[in-house]
Amino acid sequence: MYFKYSIFIAYLLDLIFADPYNMPHPVKIIGKLISFLEDIFLKTHISKFISGIFTAVITISISYIATYYLINLSYGVNFYLGAVFECVLAYTVFASKCLEKEAIKIYEEIKKNDLNSSRIKLSYIVGRDTEKLSFSDIIRATIETVAENTVDAVITPIFFMIIGGVPLAMAFKAVSTLDSMIGYRNEKYEQFGKFSARLDDVCNFIPARISVIIFTFSAYINSLDWKNCIKIGLRDRKKHLSPNCAYPEGLIAGALGIQLGGAHYYKGKLVEKDTIGDDLRDPDKEDILKSVKMLRVSTVICVITAFKF
Repeated sequence: MYFKYSIFIAYLLDLIFADPYNMPHPVKIIGKLISFLEDIFLKTHISKFISGIFTAVITISISYIATYYLINLSYGVNFYLGAVFECVLAYTVFASKCLEKEAIKIYEEIKKNDLNSSRIKLSYIVGRDTEKLSFSDIIRATIETVAENTVDAVITPIFFMIIGGVPLAMAFKAVSTLDSMIGYRNEKYEQFGKFSARLDDVCNFIPARISVIIFTFSAYINSLDWKNCIKIGLRDRKKHLSPNCAYPEGLIAGALGIQLGGAHYYKGKLVEKDTIGDDLRDPDKEDILKSVKMLRVSTVICVITAFKF
């Protein structure tokens, strides 16, 4: 990074603005590029797996190269212009405040005892079917999403920003967007999106394990059960189809003293999953707020750590 304070300023911008829906966000551009490449490659006679690799490599390369040269060009014009541009691009790879806002929206609907609206709000941030979920199911799903995305949307982008600046963090956002758009296990994307899905697992591998330290400190600062956070996080770290997701889910389940995971329906199909954590009590809507506080503190820890580098 050229400007030492870019991560800190990006964090402040995220706190103030989150992700404005009408903003020309780089992720939207990356998404359009993925759709464009998908339309091209799925019409060729190249195998879906190879086509998926080409799609991923082109998307990631363009995301990195474009970010790198745009930042360098702006610094070439004027240092202050470059610093501003770098901070704005760094801000776009954060999603902490947006994640918090979506979780709070669900909390508010549960607080109103509006089950249908709670299900609808949840459907915006999860892939599972939400039409038949109870309040307890909705609370669990919200907490799981906050936990997983604390890694995917906060820890991992900052991790890559530390080792490779904003361009590498943007490249990771491309990987994450690829996974969210084509990384599915269905007839259309099983082969085409396999490379992107596995690459996303690789990118999140180290950050997911770093989350053990970050979540534990966060639990301690928030006066939650930090000892159980470590215990369950390490005990249940392999109880997920993903090699990474069980880490943050187990850590937050331990800190809150609840059970997450279990079987869920995805597009009408039942997917069996292990439970994570101990079933000590039913989850309460206030647990959503506690998970949001964990997210906030974890973000601050990451920003401070990055600043030290």
